[in-house]
Amino acid sequence: MLGSKFINLIDLSDYPKIWWEDIVVLAHEIKQNPDNYKSRCRGKLMATLFYEPSTRTQMSFQAAMLRLGGGIIGFDNPATSSVAKGENLKDTTKVVSSYGDIVVMRHPLPGAVKAAALTADCPVVNAGDGGHLHPTQTLTDLLTLYEEKGRLDNLTIGLCGDLKNGRTVHSLLKAMSCYKSNRFVLISTKELELPDYIKQELTLKGVEFKEVFRLEDAISELDVLYMTRIQRERFASEQQYLEQKNVYVLDEEKMKKAKSDLAVLHPLPRVDEIAISVDDDPRAKYFKQANYGMYVRMALILLILEKSLTPAPLMHGEVRNDICCKNPKCITNHESYLPHYFKVNGNKAVCEYCDETTEL
Repeated sequence: MLGSKFINLIDLSDYPKIWWEDIVVLAHEIKQNPDNYKSRCRGKLMATLFYEPSTRTQMSFQAAMLRLGGGIIGFDNPATSSVAKGENLKDTTKVVSSYGDIVVMRHPLPGAVKAAALTADCPVVNAGDGGHLHPTQTLTDLLTLYEEKGRLDNLTIGLCGDLKNGRTVHSLLKAMSCYKSNRFVLISTKELELPDYIKQELTLKGVEFKEVFRLEDAISELDVLYMTRIQRERFASEQQYLEQKNVYVLDEEKMKKAKSDLAVLHPLPRVDEIAISVDDDPRAKYFKQANYGMYVRMALILLILEKSLTPAPLMHGEVRNDICCKNPKCITNHESYLPHYFKVNGNKAVCEYCDETTEL
C-alpha cells in the first residue's frame, strides 16, 4: 500500500461517507455565513492546471480560493505552457506543486491526476480525468441534494444521456450507492450505456438499478433526474456523435409527466438536451447546482489546507510493470515512466489509475 503525506482528492470513494458529509455540512455553513470565512486562506496559493476546457469547475475553484482570501496561479490551455514543448506530466506538476499550496487538475486521460499526485509536493485535487471521475462535481451534487431534497437516501435517481463517458455520472453513482435505499434508473442508448465495471460495483453492493431506453418511460417515478450532454469530444468520429446527440431532450411535455417535487440536475455545459423553456420550471435546479459548487469547493480547500482530514493511500495494489493496461486512454499508456500499479485477483488485474480490468 502506497501512502501519501498529503490530503489528496482523486476519488471520493477513497474516503468514508462521514468525510463527504463534513464537507457538505461545512459548505452549507459557508453559504449561510460567508463573511466568517473570507480570510481563512490568506497567504495561500492554489494552482489550477486545466489540460481540458472548463468554465464552471475552473472558475468555481478560483472563486472559492479568492473568496477565502487566497491567490491563484496556473493555466487553462496547455498550448500556452511548456506542455506544448513536450514536457511530461510529472515535470509540470512537480514544478508547479512547489509554487502552490494545493494543485487542482483537469486532464483528458483517465488516471492522470492520480499519476500527478504520486510525485507532487502539495495536495492534488481531481477536477476531472477524462471520462473517469469528477469527485468535486459529486460533492456539488451531494450539497445540491442536501439543500434541495433534504436527504441523501431513499431516492430514485434517473441518470440520462452519455453514461459511458460521463465522469460526473460515474462519480455520482459510486457515491449515492453508499446511501440506504437509493435506486437508479439508467437511461441511455446501447452505445452509451454505463461501463460494466460500474454495473458490477452496484451489483456487488446489492444496489437496485434498471436500464431503460426512453426518458418518457421513466420520468414519472424519479425523485431526481440527472441530465448529461452527449459529449462530442469523447467520440471517435463526428458521425458517431451525430447519431447520438439528439436522442434525449428534456422538454415541457416530458416535465408534465414528472413528480411535482422532481429535482432536475445537470453538471453543465448544456447543449440541447434540456429545452430552454424548462429553465423557468421551479424543478430545474441546475443553475443553483452550479452556485453550490463554489461553496463545496471552498469547504474542500479549507479542510485540505487546514489538515482537518486524514490522508488516504494513493495505491493499494502492487507494481506490475509486466502488465499493460488495456485501456488505450489510460495515463500509463501515454507517460512511459509511470509504474504500473494493479490490484491483482486471480486472472484479473485492475488498473489503479483508470479502474480498467485486464485479463491475465
